[in-house]
Amino acid sequence: MENPFAPELLLEERGPVRIVTLNRPEALNAANERLHAALVAVWRHLADDPSARAVVITGAGRAFSAGGDFEHFVELWDDLPSRRREIEGARRLLTEMVDFPLPVVAAVNGPAVGLGCNIAVCSDIVLMAESAHVCDPHITVGLTAADGGAPTWPLLMGMLRAKEYLLTSERIPARVAVELGLANRVVADADLMDAAVSLAEKIAAMPPQAVQSTKRALNMHIKRAVAGVLEYALQEEFTSFDTPEHREIVSAFLERSRRRAAKAAEAAAGSTPDSSAAGVAP
Repeated sequence: MENPFAPELLLEERGPVRIVTLNRPEALNAANERLHAALVAVWRHLADDPSARAVVITGAGRAFSAGGDFEHFVELWDDLPSRRREIEGARRLLTEMVDFPLPVVAAVNGPAVGLGCNIAVCSDIVLMAESAHVCDPHITVGLTAADGGAPTWPLLMGMLRAKEYLLTSERIPARVAVELGLANRVVADADLMDAAVSLAEKIAAMPPQAVQSTKRALNMHIKRAVAGVLEYALQEEFTSFDTPEHREIVSAFLERSRRRAAKAAEAAAGSTPDSSAAGVAP
């Protein structure tokens, strides 16, 4: 099938089911500018597919999505037009998913963090691998929890629990996510995709008008819950990028990452066999 979002998103057609795969496995599917834009635009693209009846969304490699790309955060510090586009994209992503007519099954194959967590829980049915977890660490990195957590979690798990997990950024294992109402069920890692596709195929075989209108009616609860909250939270997240706490946290994280990469490179160089001993010509 046509895929204008490659390589950041992969699209696969299985009968009436479309499989969307976040495809930056080397970065744990963290969202850079291109992937974020693709995630916003893919829903209308799929809605225009007349033979599609259901969607499965998952991540390539060992993560569903690690959330935002810290290098991309730095780009947004002084580029205010890009930051405005990013915040508008966050608003559009949530509204596009809520308004998307086809049922979406999230196959959470690994960590679903920040943006990744919110994509998962904004899906219609959430299956999680046993080894997976979800987490919204916006506050940990000095940002307002705007694009999913604050607007939607109270509806899913209740206000007190939402406050606890958002204000502490605590990791939520798969089975706890089911208990809280952030996921439907836990599936063995090896069986996750088969289970997700099978469920999507079951729904895709139902009368489409009935499925889509029922989803739309159910999502009216979400639309009413996020009205007003989303706009306020996103404006505050825009401001968060200017706070010294956020910039210090991100800078420290990137510095630690660079030191680890340098040490790994030194270790790899030190373990390289001597060329003469290896029989390699100089």
